[in-house]
Amino acid sequence: GIHVSHFTEIKTQIKDIEALRLACQELGLTLLQNAEARGYYENKTKGDYVIQLKGPYDIAVNKQPDGTFGLTGDLWQGHVEKEVGQGYGKLLQLYGVHKATMEARKKGLSVMRNQKQDGSIKLVLMGVS
Repeated sequence: GIHVSHFTEIKTQIKDIEALRLACQELGLTLLQNAEARGYYENKTKGDYVIQLKGPYDIAVNKQPDGTFGLTGDLWQGHVEKEVGQGYGKLLQLYGVHKATMEARKKGLSVMRNQKQDGSIKLVLMGVS
C-alpha cells in the first residue's frame, strides 16, 4: 500500500540551540544531534537536531538558510501537539523564556519567572545592584 508522509515544516524564530535544549529539558524531552525523527508508519526524516518525544513521533529541527531553525513534525493524530502544544506553542514559549533569560544573565540581570493563570509566562528582570 501507499503510505503518505504527514511531515510538515514550520518556520520559527529559533536561532539558539542551547535555549531550545533548555526548553526541551523543561518539557522532559531530549534534544539529539544529527538524528532521525520518527513519523507515521515508520516514516523518518533527518534533522540537524531531533527533539525526541515520549510518544510515537519526534520533531526534526533543521537549520534554514537565514540562520533560523525550522521544526518538522508529523502532526497526524495530535501526538506531537500533546507534548509541545498546538503549533508547538508550549515549546516556542519556553524557548523564548530561556532565550530571554540567557540574554538577561549575560547583562548581569537576574530573572524571575511568573506563571500566569492562563498558562502564559511573564519574566521579571531585576538589576543586581
